[in-house]
Amino acid sequence: MTDHRSVAQVAEEHLALARQDPHGRSAELLVHDGVLRQTVIALTAGTELAEHNSPHAASVQVLVGSLVVTGMDEGPLTEGRLAALTHERHAVSALEDTAFLLTTVTSQPGSLD
Repeated sequence: MTDHRSVAQVAEEHLALARQDPHGRSAELLVHDGVLRQTVIALTAGTELAEHNSPHAASVQVLVGSLVVTGMDEGPLTEGRLAALTHERHAVSALEDTAFLLTTVTSQPGSLD
C-alpha cells in the first residue's frame, strides 16, 4: 500500500461504501505487483459475487464478518480465517456485512495468459 491506512481501516471504509452501494459491494486494489494482486472487497449481508473462474492461485482472508465460497468443503469462513480458494468455478456469498482480502496470482510467469 502506498498510503498510511491500515488494511483494517480500508476494510471499514469499504464496508461503509458497500452499505451505501445499491449492489451492496465495494472494493479497492491495494497491491498490483506483476502477477500479484491484493484487493479488499466488502459485501453487505446476502450479497453474492456470481459464479466465476478462479485465477491460477488465490487466497481469501476474512477481515470482518463471514462468507461462504461455493465448492469449498470448509463451511463458512469467519473473521480471521485464511483459506486457499478452489481452482474450480465458484461464487462468494456474504452471510453478514463482510470485508475480506483477496490475494490472487493472475497468470504464471512466462505464460501467455
